[in-house]
Amino acid sequence: MVYQSEITDENIDQIDVGAVIRSGREVILQAFNWESHKHNWWMNLEEKVPDIAKSGFTSAWLPPATHSFSPEGYLPQNLYSLNSAYGSEHLLKALLQKLKQHNVRPMADIVINHRVGTTKGHGGMYNRYDGIPLPWDEHAVTSCTGGLGNQSTGDNFYGIPNIDHTQYFVRKDLIGWLRWLRSSVGFQDFRFDFARGYSSRFVEEYIKGAKPVFSVGEYWDSCSYDGSCLTYNQDSHRQRIINWIDGAGQLSAAFDFTTKGILQEAVKGEFWRLRDAHGKPPGVMGWWPSRAVTFIDNHDTGSTQAHWPFPAHHIMEGYAYVLTHPGIPSVFYDHFYDWGNTSHDQIVELIQTRKEQDIHSRSSIKILEARPNLNFVEIPWFLNKCGAFPLFCFYFLRYGLVSCESPPL
Repeated sequence: MVYQSEITDENIDQIDVGAVIRSGREVILQAFNWESHKHNWWMNLEEKVPDIAKSGFTSAWLPPATHSFSPEGYLPQNLYSLNSAYGSEHLLKALLQKLKQHNVRPMADIVINHRVGTTKGHGGMYNRYDGIPLPWDEHAVTSCTGGLGNQSTGDNFYGIPNIDHTQYFVRKDLIGWLRWLRSSVGFQDFRFDFARGYSSRFVEEYIKGAKPVFSVGEYWDSCSYDGSCLTYNQDSHRQRIINWIDGAGQLSAAFDFTTKGILQEAVKGEFWRLRDAHGKPPGVMGWWPSRAVTFIDNHDTGSTQAHWPFPAHHIMEGYAYVLTHPGIPSVFYDHFYDWGNTSHDQIVELIQTRKEQDIHSRSSIKILEARPNLNFVEIPWFLNKCGAFPLFCFYFLRYGLVSCESPPL
């Protein structure tokens, strides 16, 4: 058995990348928002590590740690520079060490769909990377975004050179960089940004090459709408996410954007949405819960960007749902630390109950009732000590997810 504090490039290959997914007992904290780069972030987080660990989180997703053309980190350039707007390399490594001392795995935000060039090349575009590590030329850039490489294997991220992952030298260099993040820097988990930008078969290769303990991909596209109204059946949406997971060799989980989209409409009094036509939860959670990372908001959907925010007055209802259901729940920094002690403590209570009752990603679930103002669910692991009335229903009553009426017989 290789302990994470002892990981080196020599023994990294001994890591079992499927162990955490098989266990299914992860609770993730997204440990930043869109404005975090303004607040000495690595130092800020280091002070919170004991509370993060005590609260029951197993992994802390950090913002992109490498040099970027934008302070938020999502326009990377020099991948081997760890001096960013979030803090210095020294402060980052101090944070990672403290997280590991408290048994919280640091998750690296892997932004490898695109990369800002340093010098002009083909077509007068900044599609060369002279003067920095990984000094690629235009052949590392897809032809559809101004390079001399092949066509993209996914959707384009316009305005920036997109990396051509079909090139062997690119994949070899990226695997070397990912292994460096694991063995030399100290990251243990990976989150793949803009995962629909390149084929998930490359994600499988990167996971096999770098051996992260746990991985999750951001495959985010639009749900199905009828005008401005979310349609009931979102099977095609969750199927696209599942296809991505399959393409990654089933080695990575994915954020359950389907559940988010449905849940944020359901809490407005449309709980009938929470059961699909076959009686299962309607998101990725309902089809493949061990690979579904459920969440309420993140730095894109919420925070100051607010591209697709969860209704602010229903946040705790959302957490009552994701933290008592199968899947791998993720909590957003803002809700945990910026919304006051009450929100923080209620989320901690839900996490503790999840752990005490051993609810995990594969826990069975039976939806007994789902109608406009009532959602009643039975989870065998979540019964009160009398064994008759699901404790789960107590939380939904407390946070407003069910009306005060007797459970169906």
